[in-house]
Amino acid sequence: MTDSDEVVPDAIPGGDHPEALEVEQPGAPNFADVFFPARPKALRPRARLRPQGAPSAAQVRSGEPVGSNPVYVEWLRGQSMLQDAKTIAGQFSGIGAMWQNPYAQPDPRAAVQTASVWFTAYPISMITRPGCSFLASLADPQLWETFQRIGIQALHTGPVKRAGGLSGWQPTPSVDGHFDRVATHIDELFGSEEDYREMCRVAADHEGTVLDDIVPGHTGKGADFRLAELGVDDYPGIYHMVAIPPDEWHLLPDVPEGRDSVNLDEGDEMALAEAGHIIGELQRVIFHVPGLKDTNWSVTAPVTGPDGVTRRWVYLHYFKEGQPSINWLDPTFAGMRLVIGDALHSLGDLGSGGLRLDANGFLGVERTLDIGPAWSEGHPLSQAANQLIGSMVRKVGGFTFQELNLSIEDIRDTAVGGADLSYDFVNRPAYHHALATGDTEFLRLTLREAMELGVDAAGLVHALQNHDEMTYELVHFASRHRDDEYTFRGQATKGEDLAATIRQELTDALTGDAAPYNLVFTTNGIASTTASVVTAALGLRDLDALTDTDIDRVRRAHLLLAMFNALQPGVFALSGWDLVGALPIPAEEIEDLLREGDTRWIHRPAYDLLDVDPSATGSSSGIPRSRVLYGPLDTQLEDPDSFASGLRDLLHLRGYFGIATTRQVDVPDVAHPSMLVMVHEYEQVPGQLQVTVLNFGEEPVAGTVISEVLEPGSRLMDMGDGSDFGEVDQLRGFHVEMEGYGGLALLATPPTEPS
Repeated sequence: MTDSDEVVPDAIPGGDHPEALEVEQPGAPNFADVFFPARPKALRPRARLRPQGAPSAAQVRSGEPVGSNPVYVEWLRGQSMLQDAKTIAGQFSGIGAMWQNPYAQPDPRAAVQTASVWFTAYPISMITRPGCSFLASLADPQLWETFQRIGIQALHTGPVKRAGGLSGWQPTPSVDGHFDRVATHIDELFGSEEDYREMCRVAADHEGTVLDDIVPGHTGKGADFRLAELGVDDYPGIYHMVAIPPDEWHLLPDVPEGRDSVNLDEGDEMALAEAGHIIGELQRVIFHVPGLKDTNWSVTAPVTGPDGVTRRWVYLHYFKEGQPSINWLDPTFAGMRLVIGDALHSLGDLGSGGLRLDANGFLGVERTLDIGPAWSEGHPLSQAANQLIGSMVRKVGGFTFQELNLSIEDIRDTAVGGADLSYDFVNRPAYHHALATGDTEFLRLTLREAMELGVDAAGLVHALQNHDEMTYELVHFASRHRDDEYTFRGQATKGEDLAATIRQELTDALTGDAAPYNLVFTTNGIASTTASVVTAALGLRDLDALTDTDIDRVRRAHLLLAMFNALQPGVFALSGWDLVGALPIPAEEIEDLLREGDTRWIHRPAYDLLDVDPSATGSSSGIPRSRVLYGPLDTQLEDPDSFASGLRDLLHLRGYFGIATTRQVDVPDVAHPSMLVMVHEYEQVPGQLQVTVLNFGEEPVAGTVISEVLEPGSRLMDMGDGSDFGEVDQLRGFHVEMEGYGGLALLATPPTEPS
């Protein structure tokens, strides 16, 4: 890869292709334009959920916040997501626009053509101009001009609607980074609905798209949950919750004063299951913390409803206690209506072009006939629910993507009718492992496994850092294929042993004494920024002692990880933490946030993309500012050797050659352990291939690339500068030499037929 501004060749070789293009002229079509349709425009808002100037919540409060107070109950209704869903659904019924888009089948390539490079923001970590909201900052034309220069086409805002819960009249804070949604209202912490619509307008002016979030798996403990506790109307039908008869309250633990619920331990869970009230143990306890979250079930304190009946409820939560799970198969279908209403609000009212589905793999639970945990992952109901959500979003012109950390087969199966795109959880820990060990064997194994099981790489979101930990659960190997044998390091290894080995090697290399600034997050993974993964892999233990030479090493390895994710089919996503090279927050600075074991807060430091407030010590949400290695984007783009400049060159190459919509066809063996080769084909041009060659080691390597899909005599062109790279020999191979953490993107054009 070169660092020059112009990374495209003068013309595309191809023999008989008259579409070979000069590219110096502004606005001229590129390689991708020849073979792919233009990206569709972002959605335009079509509906309004609520009128401007609606009365505030405070204007209608009086009396005690109890079930016997009708003012409180009606206030809760007005705050509830289910009530909003009823209102907005009526604005989409009976109109012809609902029948203008195909919706039954996911279309990953259409989604990728809409936007193939995403910036994933995290609202509470972004430093904004003084007095400017998060959403207003994301509507800044200067920011979108910078995104255009780099090659970023979409902005994923992260969750910006109200989250947390209610205690009486008073809101309580989010327990999971605003993923415990309680309303369709934009949280005033991040801005207003008008700020959001302006952001969508500015994005469209710069050929960009805004992506929002919905959470099909759970809500927070907001108005909907409080109405469910009170037994009002069909609100209990939103959740997996069971009212335990008073004569069996002896099976329930007491709720301490000051709490509204308490987690069940394994004994309580078993007793309630044997009594026929709940399905009991599930396949795994996500966020398991002994003594704090022993099971997926909690019980409420006694709550008296408007009918005068006092109830105690046991409710399901896959994640934290403040995130009650939604029931997708209750006869009221209240949970389904709530989720669909939230989605239509984001698309039709605010103007988003796509939606991220969070916690959407856990929508069905069922008691098993055999002794053992209930069926709670890979359930057909999850697939059916995802098809409903995905189809509705496509019906109004948007697309969806999911973060589904399950087996490869489950990711494949949910993509049949559900979300258009899925996060690449399979290869993410594998490429971190390749960097940490300098050996790509496990990464080659995961890439091949996905291909063999029918997962199209073009349907995946290949991401650097996001708001979550560097996940290393390796569910595919540790659960569904735990007893299957894989060849690894010359030996037959069971899936569960392979997963354990990879986890241990990642933990040893990236945490503890080797890298005390990274922390293990429960059993899920490692809390770290991408930059701190790289520093650990490089053996840099003291982040306060980094030299300019060290930072340059980090930059080169960081760009290598970007190359892996970008030089293959699918979406490439990166965060603000990646763009500025953020390091983790020292744990002692945020002890309060870490008290309950959620170490992920260390990798969510505040960052400033354009140096809009150099004096800020943190974000307006109180997240401390952390040290960054690369600096603001505008300054980086003035330096051809910076991370952002290298990223710009990479993304321009990716876009010019339409790599995002190719199809991965081979991950061959390699001549050196640190090498990785991926071969992709252009479906519109028979025989035309793209070859990505990477070096995950810091030392230079040389070797021969051999792939059965390469045709002897094919001409090779370096996509970085348009130069001739040679020819594929009769053994279907060619020689490469690469610097440490180097990469090559090559175009392989088959030989023309003799006339």
